[in-house]
Amino acid sequence: MDGNFKIRSYGYCELALLYFPNCNKRSASTQLGRWVRQNEKLKIQLLELGYKPRKKILTPSQVKLIVDLFGEP
Repeated sequence: MDGNFKIRSYGYCELALLYFPNCNKRSASTQLGRWVRQNEKLKIQLLELGYKPRKKILTPSQVKLIVDLFGEP
Protein backbone atom coordinates (compact mmCIF):
# COMPACT_ATOMS: atom_id res chain seq x y z
CA MET A 1 0.00 0.00 0.00
CA ASP A 2 1.28 3.41 -0.91
CA GLY A 3 -0.31 5.24 2.02
CA ASN A 4 -3.09 7.02 0.12
CA PHE A 5 -5.77 4.54 1.12
CA LYS A 6 -6.71 4.34 4.81
CA ILE A 7 -8.00 1.13 6.36
CA ARG A 8 -11.08 2.20 8.32
CA SER A 9 -14.81 1.54 8.34
CA TYR A 10 -16.38 2.24 4.96
CA GLY A 11 -19.91 2.21 3.72
CA TYR A 12 -20.31 -0.62 1.22
CA CYS A 13 -21.24 1.81 -1.56
CA GLU A 14 -18.41 4.13 -0.55
CA LEU A 15 -15.81 1.37 -0.94
CA ALA A 16 -17.42 0.11 -4.14
CA LEU A 17 -17.23 3.60 -5.67
CA LEU A 18 -13.53 3.77 -4.84
CA TYR A 19 -13.00 0.59 -6.86
CA PHE A 20 -15.38 1.62 -9.64
CA PRO A 21 -15.28 5.44 -9.78
CA ASN A 22 -16.90 5.66 -13.22
CA CYS A 23 -20.02 3.76 -12.13
CA ASN A 24 -23.10 4.90 -10.28
CA LYS A 25 -23.59 3.68 -6.69
CA ARG A 26 -25.79 0.76 -7.63
CA SER A 27 -23.54 -0.53 -10.40
CA ALA A 28 -20.41 -0.15 -8.28
CA SER A 29 -22.04 -2.04 -5.37
CA THR A 30 -23.22 -4.77 -7.71
CA GLN A 31 -19.75 -5.21 -9.17
CA LEU A 32 -18.03 -5.32 -5.76
CA GLY A 33 -20.64 -7.85 -4.62
CA ARG A 34 -19.87 -9.95 -7.69
CA TRP A 35 -16.16 -9.91 -6.84
CA VAL A 36 -16.91 -11.02 -3.27
CA ARG A 37 -19.35 -13.77 -4.33
CA GLN A 38 -16.89 -15.17 -6.88
CA ASN A 39 -14.13 -15.55 -4.28
CA GLU A 40 -15.21 -18.33 -1.91
CA LYS A 41 -12.24 -17.90 0.46
CA LEU A 42 -12.89 -14.17 0.82
CA LYS A 43 -16.60 -14.80 1.34
CA ILE A 44 -15.89 -17.26 4.17
CA GLN A 45 -13.36 -14.95 5.83
CA LEU A 46 -15.76 -12.00 5.65
CA LEU A 47 -18.55 -14.08 7.21
CA GLU A 48 -16.18 -15.09 10.02
CA LEU A 49 -15.62 -11.37 10.69
CA GLY A 50 -19.36 -10.72 10.98
CA TYR A 51 -20.15 -9.68 7.43
CA LYS A 52 -23.74 -10.15 6.36
CA PRO A 53 -24.99 -9.75 2.78
CA ARG A 54 -26.73 -6.40 2.32
CA LYS A 55 -24.82 -4.95 5.27
CA LYS A 56 -24.20 -1.25 4.72
CA ILE A 57 -21.02 -0.78 6.78
CA LEU A 58 -17.76 -2.72 6.47
CA THR A 59 -15.49 -2.88 9.50
CA PRO A 60 -11.78 -2.05 9.17
CA SER A 61 -10.89 -5.76 9.35
CA GLN A 62 -13.37 -6.56 6.55
CA VAL A 63 -12.00 -3.71 4.44
CA LYS A 64 -8.45 -4.97 5.02
CA LEU A 65 -9.39 -8.43 3.73
CA ILE A 66 -10.87 -6.95 0.57
CA VAL A 67 -7.91 -4.62 -0.01
CA ASP A 68 -5.39 -7.40 0.66
CA LEU A 69 -7.02 -9.50 -2.04
CA PHE A 70 -7.97 -6.90 -4.67
CA GLY A 71 -5.38 -4.22 -3.95
CA GLU A 72 -5.96 -0.60 -3.07
CA PRO A 73 -8.81 1.06 -4.92
